[in-house]
Amino acid sequence: MIDPIPVSLITGFLGAGKTTLLNRLLQQGELSDTALIINEFGDVGIDHLLVETADEGIVELSDGCLCCTIRGDLVDTLSRLIHRQTRPARIIIESTGLADPAPILQAIMGHPVLSDMLRLDGVVTLVDCVNGMSTLDAHEEAVKQVAVADRIVLTKRGDSTDVEALKQRVAALNPTAPVFDRRQDQPGFSDLFNSGLYNPETKTADVARWLNDAALESHHRHHHHDVNRHDSRIRAFTLLTNKPVSAAALASFIDLLRSAHGPNLLRVKGIIRIEEDPNRPVVIHGVQKIFHPPATLPAWPDNDRRTRLVMITKDLSEDFVRKLFDAFVGNTAIDTADQQALENNPLAIPGHKGS
Repeated sequence: MIDPIPVSLITGFLGAGKTTLLNRLLQQGELSDTALIINEFGDVGIDHLLVETADEGIVELSDGCLCCTIRGDLVDTLSRLIHRQTRPARIIIESTGLADPAPILQAIMGHPVLSDMLRLDGVVTLVDCVNGMSTLDAHEEAVKQVAVADRIVLTKRGDSTDVEALKQRVAALNPTAPVFDRRQDQPGFSDLFNSGLYNPETKTADVARWLNDAALESHHRHHHHDVNRHDSRIRAFTLLTNKPVSAAALASFIDLLRSAHGPNLLRVKGIIRIEEDPNRPVVIHGVQKIFHPPATLPAWPDNDRRTRLVMITKDLSEDFVRKLFDAFVGNTAIDTADQQALENNPLAIPGHKGS
């Protein structure tokens, strides 16, 4: 079986510096064997690089990088790339500054063919230090771009006090994403585009880096959420259990949650200790209603064998999600519903019983 191609998304609001980042990576030769999907060729300065061939909107550079524009639907562009005689080793998509990242991620994860041939490696979000605070205040898309990120890059030089406030705000929106400050360092390719989820060459996974749930726990211990901001509607939290979870219970929990509250699930990613095969964990990954097919790892990547689910939600009560999770994994307390009560409830959503 052919290993799926890792796909990364670079997003960030207008003027955040996405093109500048891509130009630097191109000039340093770090995108060899990579297909770069952009909106227009003119946005990325490739004139100084040797163009080997140009065919059907795809420009092949001398270092092996492919650049192509989105012609119509993103799915069509991705299909053309993966069916080339020489497949790229990686795909990077640059979104427009006004784009909600969810539809792009769903196109990768939810398409019946592409989901088998591609895997989402991560989301890199750029935030402008000069205009970042006002942008987050005014544009919901910018808030979502930060909330779904796996890596965040601060760009441009702003006032140090304002930048510190921006860092705190970004951390409140998404405590799991490492933040790189380009005033102090220049993150390289491996910093931004290797999520750690799975390395086909070594057959290993760095789940701790991918989830980064330790950072989320630390953030909750040392910070308080600012309820006065409009982005206080965003919540990030981790669901944990030491108990193995049955495959049916997990499927029922995810199915009920995404069916009733799918638009509120900005990002879900986790590693599950499955009752039927506890030595081989299952990795799940979702954006709103769309979940990538679960992937089974050959073994646990470290000594932490707990089920851990990182949830980033909008307008969805953390307490509600925790109680629902506890009901399906058997952690119910007195006077709280269990899985059977939820599934047999006459007011429950039709057609969403466990299998």
